Amino acid sequence: MHRLRLPGSLEFPYRRERRGPVARAALYPLIALPLALAGLVLVVAVLLIGAVLSWTALGLWLIAAALRAALALGDLQRGLARCLLGLEIDRPEQPETSGVFDWRRSLLGGRAGWRAVACALAAPLTALLSLGAFYVGYVNGVLLTLHPLLKRWNNFTVTEPDGSVRHVGLEVGGVEFDSWPRWLVPFAVGLLLLYVAPWLVRHALAPHRLLLGALLGPDRADQRIRTLEETRAQAVDDAAATLRRIERDLHDGTQARLVGLGMHLTMIRELVAGGAEQDKILKVVETAQGNAKQAVADLRHLVKGIHPPVLDQGLDTALATLAADSALPVRVHCGIEGRPSPAIESIAYFCTAELLANAAKHSGASQVWVTVHGDAKILLLSVEDDGRGGAVVGAGSGLAGLRARMRTVDGSLNCDSPPGGPTVVSVLLPLR
Repeated sequence: MHRLRLPGSLEFPYRRERRGPVARAALYPLIALPLALAGLVLVVAVLLIGAVLSWTALGLWLIAAALRAALALGDLQRGLARCLLGLEIDRPEQPETSGVFDWRRSLLGGRAGWRAVACALAAPLTALLSLGAFYVGYVNGVLLTLHPLLKRWNNFTVTEPDGSVRHVGLEVGGVEFDSWPRWLVPFAVGLLLLYVAPWLVRHALAPHRLLLGALLGPDRADQRIRTLEETRAQAVDDAAATLRRIERDLHDGTQARLVGLGMHLTMIRELVAGGAEQDKILKVVETAQGNAKQAVADLRHLVKGIHPPVLDQGLDTALATLAADSALPVRVHCGIEGRPSPAIESIAYFCTAELLANAAKHSGASQVWVTVHGDAKILLLSVEDDGRGGAVVGAGSGLAGLRARMRTVDGSLNCDSPPGGPTVVSVLLPLR
């Protein structure tokens, strides 16, 4: 039974996160808050001085310096998050400058510096939340767990109405927890706090992680422009490669056969004019006829590689044809509301063809499931096999090329292939 999975690439493209060790994650709040406070004081102080002096030439230089300090602070925060939290945040692109005035203009007019300033202003608040979770979970957990030992030193003095004095280590609601067996209560609570402390710190750090990812990573508009530039270059390269392949196939295949056909027709004319024997003429005619048939077959194959005629009947029919021609048993299920645009149908068809070829060649599978679902906006294609697994994008399987082709139409490709299988490749495409 096939399983339909959404591509993992639908998550934030600018942020990649892996779970870091608990000890390092616990250390992060102790460093993040002082760093955020120091950065806040520095950036705000320079900005205020620059704003006061903005009517002079020095003011603009101070504001630019504050923006540069905010960017440097962002570099430190990204490095700290990467080392202690395992949080990978890409550095925003900085334009190349040719002089100090160009440097100042790029800082004042760029979005990255001002977003770094916004992060410097908000980071102390989110870092304070994580430090509070650290205090509740770790500090109180240690104090309560060690309460039976620390109560002799960690206590306060209470003077009774009759003048007697007693030392109290922990008292809640008039109930003391200093003697056996009552001290078991704070001891158990402390162990519980230490147990849940990593969970508390991790969830308390969620706003801080989101803040860093949103303000210190690449701007969505810049990233979108960079993606469009990459996909445009990929589309141009693909078109050039396709034209070269067509030219090569025509030159080496069809053109050569047509030239041979012309030569055989010339030979037939000469044989007929010279009164040659009928058997000899028929032999040359049969050879010319074979060349003509092969030239037609080559042209059909070439046209099929450009746009399969079966796609004119719809994507479901085209995929069924692919399944019938596959070397493995393939089950196809299509449920599409409406019909995708011709470009999307073509990409889905050729993607399925390559995935089926990969499964037959590399997976050792005995069965393949192809599932296509589509609504008014998206088309989700899933190809699953029951093979040995271990497929990796970029490991020579052709999946990297498929992913690049998906990106040309704002699509995405995700491969889930644990060792031992199964392998599930999910492709998400716009319907039009």
